[in-house]
Amino acid sequence: MMDTSPEKAMRTLPTCPGPWPALPLEGWRPTYETLHLWTQVVGKVCLALTPPLNHFWNIALRVTSRGLATPVMSAGERALAITFDFLDHRLVLQAADGRVEAVRLEPRTVADFHRAVMDGVRRLGFDIRIWTMPVEIPPPVVRFEEDTAHRSYDAEAAARFWRILLDVAPVLEQFRGRFLGKTSPVHFFWGSFDLASTRFSGRAAPQRAGADPITREAYSHEVISHGFWPGSGAVQEPAFYAYAAPEPKGLGAVKPRPAAAFYSRDLSEFILPYEAIRSEPQPALPLLEFLGSTYDAAADLAGWDRAALERK
Repeated sequence: MMDTSPEKAMRTLPTCPGPWPALPLEGWRPTYETLHLWTQVVGKVCLALTPPLNHFWNIALRVTSRGLATPVMSAGERALAITFDFLDHRLVLQAADGRVEAVRLEPRTVADFHRAVMDGVRRLGFDIRIWTMPVEIPPPVVRFEEDTAHRSYDAEAAARFWRILLDVAPVLEQFRGRFLGKTSPVHFFWGSFDLASTRFSGRAAPQRAGADPITREAYSHEVISHGFWPGSGAVQEPAFYAYAAPEPKGLGAVKPRPAAAFYSRDLSEFILPYEAIRSEPQPALPLLEFLGSTYDAAADLAGWDRAALERK
């Protein structure tokens, strides 16, 4: 009899796609929504076990050769790191004493995933509590332990998403290396579900009226930020973005490069559709052009001291 089990299906999926693969939003939206919530479960463990850094850099995930990983987290003499492994499709919880817990990445509810992660964390000796309310997602918002609606996991789509991050991260790192001022790492924020890198002018930014504590911290200083996300809201496709905060007057009138890039008045951001460049012979080149042209325009209009901030 033919084996039609989910386990058999997952074993036969191509889970290491080639570079710059296609990832239409509609083709993996249910998995995207579920995976977004799963990363928030892990991210909140990180929030509980790491000391605060400026702009919440301590809780961001990093792209690795297998997936997305937390920094090393500690409590007393114990240390822990958690990795979303998109090759073997496991969440791996690895303690410094050699003990390992694993949770299969497969179709399962957010409630089940949350329970499995927290049970694994506790078995490794970390007695923590997390705030179980998701953030930065549209309503209705349901606590992790009550969410039985989100349960999709397409292994191939998840691997494709990771493969895109793996392709994009070195380009952002190359661009980051051109700047001598303060820059963020190239890291993945589980709230907004995007890979981002941010440059700072060194000047404090005006306080935003009515801003929540996270926004006040994130935009306490002038920034120009770039990144990639799989699409949402006004942009229903994977795309690269660029924005300045605060936005200097006249930025929206700038025509970015390459030709496929544009300024979105809905988002107050420059957008470059991923699909417009992924099939180019060297996709990194138009991406670097996008990063450079949007930074140049924003830095000039905002009056950044570019001679002091940029590598000659």
